[in-house]
Amino acid sequence: MNPRPYTGTMRSAASLGLLSCHACGLLCRAPGHAGELRCPRCHADVHLRKPGSLSRTWALLIAAYILYIPANLFPILYTSSVFESQGNTIMSGVVLFWNGGSYFIAALIFIASIVVPLTKLFALTLLLISVQRRSSKRPHQRTRLYRLVEFIGRWSMLDVYVVALSVALVQIEALASMQAGIGAAAFGAVVVLTMLASKTFDPRLIWDSVDNAEENDD
Repeated sequence: MNPRPYTGTMRSAASLGLLSCHACGLLCRAPGHAGELRCPRCHADVHLRKPGSLSRTWALLIAAYILYIPANLFPILYTSSVFESQGNTIMSGVVLFWNGGSYFIAALIFIASIVVPLTKLFALTLLLISVQRRSSKRPHQRTRLYRLVEFIGRWSMLDVYVVALSVALVQIEALASMQAGIGAAAFGAVVVLTMLASKTFDPRLIWDSVDNAEENDD
């Protein structure tokens, strides 16, 4: 059965004077007077919206974009043996595994290192721009997009795990050695920054624009 389209009659929790605790998720009623509210269950500070959500998310996202460049340009792994020594970037590592017949590992690294980070960066950028432009279009789809960003975020560290596993396995051999390069550090920073950006972004801001559009129509 197809879901019913959004008709503009759904109200957000904020418009009803309700807010949730960021720590334990308890639904609370906003006080009628201005001031801080504490969760009655865990006593954490509760805010109608995350303070500085857009500015913090933009700062983390821009830093992630900047570090994504050295993460792909600098070697993520250095390999040395008796015969030669070389450094491999993310893409050269994908090509190396693919040419060596390790198609699954090559596809895994490509998805975890290229597809997932870019998807998170572009998705968060789209969400930020739509909120700043006060767009009231497709709030359900944008909320699902945010949930997708949170879901795939946990798979972003797969490439770092592969590098660590490769180093541990190759170090066993007496004639070869591996070391993680600066690209691995930059990529790990990108992963952490995008995870923090998804946490600082408040998806409830998506529905504020819908409320404002309904008030203007009235």
